[in-house]
Amino acid sequence: MAKFSVSERFACKVLGQHRSTQRKKPRGRPDEEALTADIIRLASRYGRYGYRRVTAMLRSEGWTVNAKRVERIWRREGLKVPQKQPKKGRLWLNDGSCIRLRPEHPNHVWSYDFVEGRTHNGRKFRMLNIIDEFTRECLAIRVGRKLNSTDVIDVLSDLFILRGVPAHVRSDNGPEFIAKAVREWIVAVGAKTAFIEPGSPWENGYCESFNSKLRDELLN
Repeated sequence: MAKFSVSERFACKVLGQHRSTQRKKPRGRPDEEALTADIIRLASRYGRYGYRRVTAMLRSEGWTVNAKRVERIWRREGLKVPQKQPKKGRLWLNDGSCIRLRPEHPNHVWSYDFVEGRTHNGRKFRMLNIIDEFTRECLAIRVGRKLNSTDVIDVLSDLFILRGVPAHVRSDNGPEFIAKAVREWIVAVGAKTAFIEPGSPWENGYCESFNSKLRDELLN
């Protein structure tokens, strides 16, 4: 530009370039390359994890990094970005009515479900997992070769004493959950049963998400 005695503005206009292209590019952080490599390594190893869980793993490995920076690198490198799940879900009540309910405080909505697996000798076992949908805390895990409606009542009874009675207890339509004894007992202690629509496990999304992570980290 100095050679032809023209201004930067005029030269960029003639060439069809933005003036910012003539500025000196800022240098990246000195640890950017190493951090990017570690993010890609963890994302490749734990394919179901999103950037938030990878951020937690990076911190456990000694990195001082926030989720926003990891997300920026995550997107720049074209890594998988899990889709956001809808916050509201349908609940089917005992009378067959359907409401849309979002957990608003602890003990508002609990959900529970079974996970099945096999031990080293090939024998089946079951895990009953109970989640507080607001805090995302796993309140209890009951493990046994066989678990039935009596076990469901037993676990809930202990939790109700320790944690108090939730407003709703959500589940799928498994025989252990829709058993008359379970439904009547839950109502008797002051809670409401809430059943998801048959064939729609995503409506029990909080528990399904926990179960998926449990399988990834402990069972698979």
